Amino acid sequence: MKKALTLLFAITFYGVVAQNLNVHNYQDGEQALQAMVTSNTKQNKPCVLILPAWKGIDEEAKTAAQDLEKLGYMAFIADIYGVGNTPIDNASAAKIAGQYKKDYLAYQHRIAVALQECIKLGADPNKIAVIGYCFGGTGALETARAGLTVQGVVCIHGGLSRAPEREIAPIKTKVLVEHPAADRSVSKEDYDNLVTELNTAQADWQIITYANCGHTFTNPLSKDYNELMAKRAWSHTTIFLKEVLQ
Repeated sequence: MKKALTLLFAITFYGVVAQNLNVHNYQDGEQALQAMVTSNTKQNKPCVLILPAWKGIDEEAKTAAQDLEKLGYMAFIADIYGVGNTPIDNASAAKIAGQYKKDYLAYQHRIAVALQECIKLGADPNKIAVIGYCFGGTGALETARAGLTVQGVVCIHGGLSRAPEREIAPIKTKVLVEHPAADRSVSKEDYDNLVTELNTAQADWQIITYANCGHTFTNPLSKDYNELMAKRAWSHTTIFLKEVLQ
């Protein structure tokens, strides 16, 4: 009963949130992209670029954007796949997300395009951070690996793996990883390799592990949702953003 009420509340709340965000059309070459952005553009504000999960812009990303606006940030939810390419189910989401994970340079490029769009919309170019959920969490790590100009990245229940043949470059941006302890999609080897990578890259990094949590523990619409740990994770995210964007 409690979970049912939580789900009902989340759906209702998310519907209200979406009304307070604006659609923003932009381009990457000939590929049309459609982001969502908060209403406080053109004000030279600190900005948070949100990279959504594997099905594209979703309710969790929209809620995060609205909450970030209340904290004084401009928020921009990137469109990674492009108009006409939004997955309709888990199978299609796994396929297209897998393509970008394999072709990480294409993923890094699409993130870089979104960052430039944030600046065009009036974000302070010296105060931009990236947060990402699931597939977007992988993107947050790719932002750091690519050396894109941001002050910090937050990987929220993201994939941590990296192809072993990839060289490890210095990571200058600050990194926060919010990892669910019972995430079956992340192996111990992936976790340990990330620690080795971040140390080798001489990064300023932190990993917070959340007990009794499955993969999508921050999403109220997921069976893995853990309300207490989700609140803690968001608190950790906002503390980190305050540090890197102050």
